[in-house]
Formats: sequence, structure tokens, C-alpha cells
Amino acid sequence: MSPTAIANGTTNGAKETNGINGVNEHSHKLHFEKYYNIINNELTTTSKTRHSINPATTQPNAEVPVSTQDDVDRAVAAARAAFKPWAKVPVEERGQKLRDYADAIESYTDDFAKLLTLEQGKPLAQSMQEIGMATTWLRAFSTMKLPEEIVEDSEDRQVINRYTPLGVACGIVPWNYPILLAVGKVAPALYTGNTIIIKPSPYTPYCGLKLVELGMQIFPPGVLQALSGEEDLGPMFTTHPDIDKIAFTGSSATGKKVMAASAPTLKRVTLELGGNDPAIICDDVDMEKIIPKVAIVSFLCCSQICMMIKRLYVHSSIYDQFVAAFCAHVRENFKVGPGTDPENFIGPVQNSMQYAKVKDLYSQIVEQGWKPALGGNMPDEDTSSKGYFFTPTVIENPPEDSRIVMEEPFGPILPILKWEHDDEVIARANDSKMGLGASVWSTDLERATAMAKQLEAGTVWVNSHFEVAPGIPFGGHKWSGIGTEWGVNGLKAYCNSQSLWLKKRL
Repeated sequence: MSPTAIANGTTNGAKETNGINGVNEHSHKLHFEKYYNIINNELTTTSKTRHSINPATTQPNAEVPVSTQDDVDRAVAAARAAFKPWAKVPVEERGQKLRDYADAIESYTDDFAKLLTLEQGKPLAQSMQEIGMATTWLRAFSTMKLPEEIVEDSEDRQVINRYTPLGVACGIVPWNYPILLAVGKVAPALYTGNTIIIKPSPYTPYCGLKLVELGMQIFPPGVLQALSGEEDLGPMFTTHPDIDKIAFTGSSATGKKVMAASAPTLKRVTLELGGNDPAIICDDVDMEKIIPKVAIVSFLCCSQICMMIKRLYVHSSIYDQFVAAFCAHVRENFKVGPGTDPENFIGPVQNSMQYAKVKDLYSQIVEQGWKPALGGNMPDEDTSSKGYFFTPTVIENPPEDSRIVMEEPFGPILPILKWEHDDEVIARANDSKMGLGASVWSTDLERATAMAKQLEAGTVWVNSHFEVAPGIPFGGHKWSGIGTEWGVNGLKAYCNSQSLWLKKRL
């Protein structure tokens, strides 16, 4: 069957192929109306399908496959067969493939941005930014150097520490950044000589499937694949005996399940989990300069980013002035509504599950007597039929043991808390099971740096927050994860370390 027929949906079986048997053969224009699994460079469907919804309207999106154990087995077998030939491809050529992939994605920027806003809900400008980051990540990984270190060199012997690919990886991708976080797994896996299967979130399967379909035009069969499905698909991967590595981004609760399921087969795991990031605002800041920045990194993507500011600690001497100015800025600049309207900065919460969780947290405002400095209104009972929207809300100085402080909301509700002394606020900021990110804001760089070095988080910023780059390792402390992604550390996470002993004399 021709690629055009498949792209237009004129298929009639449980499995359809696009006739691609190699690299760059029968390249075709990507269409965004029909969605398929990609197994061994073949477009396949399933007898059962499902759909997710547009969170701005709650209307259904297109149908996607519901993968079975047989689909998983076939994908893993194809990945295993492709692994050794792909690992033998020179690293420079693998890097070029990543750059070709970046170019291909870039050529569909508008299509991917519209699709991302449709399925995730974020404003179109933020979707464009995510796609730009994804292509930047691919190009950056394509030129990284994985070190091969001579650790000993004597007359008798040479010992080299080198890195070899693990084999077959699976990337389990969340629903908040489905393009960037898929590419952030694909790039290091393929560059280091592994093969990878992407499992997109059931809530946002569309961009992930299309990314991998586009990859068919770049990579050999079995090197890059994708399967969509329901909640039972993840365990099929984590328990599969022929998968060597799981790279998971999601909640801490699910991360624990991934780790437990991977243990019997001793899979390598990288877990990027939840956060409850504190930001400490010192008494010497220039409020006019920092408030716009702090507001963005508190409410970007409807606050559905693991490294958004979740707890904002403001020095008591400037607290009232800061809260008033912060709320005024959010009120005046952060319009709520569908991501298709360029005037909107805050789109909907992505799915009904998260909408219910955030709504439950909003219900605590009245029940617990929290004081909203901004917003705080519960959505009407019938509001969800028009989209999963919340007005941005600021809670003024709630108790430290309240849910809004202790839990990660993953929605546009932010506590702003008072503090007096440096040691005290550092202890409060560290009083969490999470440790993903944290920041300190001050004009006194020496003071801010001293405070930052005491914060228990995988990434700590001074006078910024949520800055990321492909060459810099990213990971969490405590319940926020195990291992790191990105940078040379991220490359090593897809490799075995090998000590090579070379005896110069027998």
C-alpha cells in the first residue's frame, strides 16, 4: 500500500505498512489527520483504538492505536535486531542523522505547533518555543563528545575507561512537554548507539507518534519506534526482558512503580520525577525588574512544569509590597483562555484527572481558610464542558504544613510565604521530599550563592529559574528522581562503563 494511501487513512487492516525498507526511501509528506504506531519503519494500527481530548474544549481528538503485548514484542524484537548494526555506525554519522532529524522537524514547525496546542492546550507561542527547543537539543547532542579516558599508561599497560551502548531503550514521555521530552530521550539514546521505543502519554499521544513517523525518513528500521496505548502499556515495557533501559519522566508515585517493575530484569533507569520548587526572594531585590520574570516561571504552561516555582518565599520587609505588585502583574498580563488565541498566556489544565486534582486543591481555599491575594474562585460545575480552565491564584502566607505548600499543585495556584532569616528560610525550603529545582533572588551575589549552595535540589539558580540547556545535566534529588538527563552525564546514562586493560607485554 502506498504512503499516500496510509497518510490519507485509506487502510483497512490491523496492520498497514508504508513500504519503507531502508533509509530515505519513499519519503513522503507528513499528514496530521491519521495516527499510527511505528514498528520497524512500518505504520501500523490496532483493532482497538482510543482518543484523547482537546483540553480547551473537551472535544475528542483523532483516534490512535491501543497497543497490545504483541505490538510491544514486535517493536522490541525490531529494536533488538537493529541495535548492533546501528551501534556500528560511526558516531559522526549518527550525529548527522540527528541534525537531519532536526531539519525535518523544523520544516513542520507550524504543523507540530498547532497539533501540540490542540492536544496539550498550551498557547501557540509556547508550543513554537517547545519545538525550537527540541531542534536545539537534537543539534546540540549531535556534536557532544563522550569521553574515552586513559586512566593509566605505564610501560607495562594502558587502562582506558570507555562507554558502550546499553541496547534497547524505552522512553516514557509525559503530557506537559510531549515534544521536547521525547526528543530529550531520543537524541542521547540514538547518538550513543542505542535503539529506542517512545511511549507517549495517553493524554498527549499525537505529537509523539508524528515525531517518530517523521523519523522513518531519517533512521533505519527498528532504530526509532513509537507505540501508543492505555495505562497498561507502560508495564509491558518496564517488565519486558529484552529492554535494557527505561527513561521515565512523570510523577514520583509512578516513578516508584517504574523502578519496582524494572528491578527483576535489572534494567537501567533514569527517573525525572515531580518537584516542589522553592524560590527565595531576598529583601534587596529590585521588584520592578524581577516580578515579571518570577511571574512567568510561576505560571508558564498553566504551571504544569515540574520546575516551575511552586513555593515563593518573600522576605517579610518587602512582603506586602511584593505581593501587591506580583498580583497586579499577573492580573494585567496573564490572560486565560484557549491556546489558539495569541492574547492568552495561560491555557487549560491538560486533562480531566489533573483538573480534578487542581479543583480539589482550590476547594481547600474556603475549607482551610486560606487567604487568596489573587483569584481563588472555583470553576463552575459546568465549566469543564468548555475546557479545563482556572484563573491564576495566589495564596497569601498559608501555614507551612498546608497542602498548598506541601504538595505539587501542577496547576496555576501559588503560595507566597513570609520569611525573616536566611537560615530559617533555607530550612523551610529544604523541608520537602522533593528536590528538583530551587532559586535565590538577590542583588548580593555572594549572599545568594552561599544560600543557593545549601539548597537540596538537582538544579539551583541565582536570579533566575527554569533555565535549561542541552549540555547541562538535569535531574533531581530525593523523591524528584534518580540519575540525570542531558549533557555528557545524560549520554553516559545510555551506556555501560567499561574498563579496557591493554597489557603491553606478555
